[in-house]
Amino acid sequence: MAINQAGWPKPSAEKDHTIRQLLPITALLVGSAFLLFAGGINGLILPVRGTLEGFSNVSLGLLGTGWALGYVAGCIMTSTLVGRVGHIRAFGSLAAIAAVSMLGSAILITPWAWVVLRGLCGFCFAGTAMIVESWLSEQTPAQSRGRVFGVYTMVNLGANTAGYMMLTLGDPSGFFFFALAAIFYCLALVPTALSNTSTPPPMVKVKLNLKALWRNSPVAVFAVFWVGVSNAAFGTLAAVYAQKVGLVLGAVALFTAIPILAGAVIQMPVGLLSDKMDRRKVLVGIASFALLADLAFILLAPEGRMMNLALAALLGGSIFAMYPVIVAHANDHAEPGSAIQISGGCC
Repeated sequence: MAINQAGWPKPSAEKDHTIRQLLPITALLVGSAFLLFAGGINGLILPVRGTLEGFSNVSLGLLGTGWALGYVAGCIMTSTLVGRVGHIRAFGSLAAIAAVSMLGSAILITPWAWVVLRGLCGFCFAGTAMIVESWLSEQTPAQSRGRVFGVYTMVNLGANTAGYMMLTLGDPSGFFFFALAAIFYCLALVPTALSNTSTPPPMVKVKLNLKALWRNSPVAVFAVFWVGVSNAAFGTLAAVYAQKVGLVLGAVALFTAIPILAGAVIQMPVGLLSDKMDRRKVLVGIASFALLADLAFILLAPEGRMMNLALAALLGGSIFAMYPVIVAHANDHAEPGSAIQISGGCC
């Protein structure tokens, strides 16, 4: 190991290269972290508060349906929005609309209003994710794309976990958590608005073309569809499941937070591995661990706290590590200027 004049080990060239890639995109990472912190509060307060309000399981499940429909709409429409007003304005507008949806949920405490507002929030999250990911793709070379997307996902998952854990610090029956989420949605637009980081060049294409995405990478399209199904189901009903098996509120928060934290911890090793070998093989390996966790939930039907938390960690570490590898693989084969379509298709 190389030693500098002060006697400290010198950072490896690989680590130094990764740091140089991350410095210009710090504003993007900070803004995305604020957004995901608010999203963590949003994603947990609604099912928990809905249960306290006596909403049916069907109504709580429909929150996930509303989110998914909004997310798909965001994937389809955001590329056109960015093409018309640019990355920064589009990101700021979507973050502000997400804040409005959160405050609306605090005022209109009815299942159907929440489904619509949750869909609006899903639309905003799809759009902001597309904007940030296309921005990162344009500024990151292929040889370090897996690591950069790994750091991006690690930051997001860590912020999302912190948002979930906030619910252990107060009473979910009040207005506080709705207002806190809205505040951080608004804060998310500040770093990119004030940053002097260069935006990507004008996009050659601004329309989502699913056939072209399939031709670009059938593996990415197939994998991201099933990852989306799995993540949506787990994200929507994890808190409900934890309450039904008798976990207290603190354990419910842990059950929803630990999978995300596990996913954050595993990002860098998986990203580094995917930069050094075929990303498709990495995906198969991660999917195998996710399948094992799913089978354990079904066959063992655990009721104890520790077993549930351990299986949730294994599942989260697997399913949340797959998306950045999928996006990196798709962008490896993408045409210049089409990053926004790749991110949209992978949403």
